[in-house]
Amino acid sequence: MKFVYAIRGTLFLIGLLIYSASSAQVIRVDSTTHWKKAFRTGLNVNQASFSSNWKAGGVNSIGFTALMNYKANFKKDRTSWDNEFDFLYGMVNNAGQGYRKTLDRIYMETKYGYDINAKWSFTSSLNFFSQFAKGYDYVKDVNGVEEGKLISDFFAPAFITSAWGVEYHPVDYFKLRLSPFSPRVTIVADNNGRFDHIDAVKPYGVPVGEATRFEWLAFQLQADFNKDIAKNLNLKWRYVMFANYETLNLETIDHRLDIGINAKVNSFISVTLGGILIYDNDQDADVQFGQAFALGIAYSFQNFEEKK
Repeated sequence: MKFVYAIRGTLFLIGLLIYSASSAQVIRVDSTTHWKKAFRTGLNVNQASFSSNWKAGGVNSIGFTALMNYKANFKKDRTSWDNEFDFLYGMVNNAGQGYRKTLDRIYMETKYGYDINAKWSFTSSLNFFSQFAKGYDYVKDVNGVEEGKLISDFFAPAFITSAWGVEYHPVDYFKLRLSPFSPRVTIVADNNGRFDHIDAVKPYGVPVGEATRFEWLAFQLQADFNKDIAKNLNLKWRYVMFANYETLNLETIDHRLDIGINAKVNSFISVTLGGILIYDNDQDADVQFGQAFALGIAYSFQNFEEKK
């Protein structure tokens, strides 16, 4: 029976690949609009199944990663308005362990800009960071039994930052924002002690019994890079530094780096290698790092040609 399910899953994936082969990437240039729009979505699935007498060893598993990114950027004369929605979610089901989350990200941003000259502009932005579902730290008790300790949830934590400053954009694929006034609110929903595995007093910097923490006086630096560094090979990274003036020292400065390399194998198959590095003393005293590799199908649409 497991073999039958494996064959069905394989045929389903082959069907998806064939269906998307002719329309995996669509570019329809629209020169009549001031908007540049781009949509990208992808699905990566991995599966393994073994018979009960398989001597090499292995664990039956199935997992997936789904992503969606949408950008809508307006530019007319000196005025610009950029919007981005970036969603990522992944799960894996290993036999004997059940479903576990592997990747989870919600990122949304809107940014208004007014050009000072060709390379500099005044900017004002609002962005949101959170995740879709509960996250757990899996630890073993004194009897060696593994159990999940709740460490995150939807809107727990969530970060909303309003950044005001200037942006340096010498080329299309690189932008650097310096925002000396960047108030941020940290949200921890249902902060009733359920995150005591993180901190029994102030999980994510929010005191138990409260839902929000405001940091009014803060500085934010953000750098974005997105470029095809070779044929069919794209490098994208985003670095964000956040510093609260009231508690300013090296230990309390937050850092986050998201980096991804996407290789286009052919018109409908892509390989993605991504990593996230976080240092936030309100979450953990050490640097956090996550990495993922995926192979799957992708679809994209945009109404403009990329500059070479």
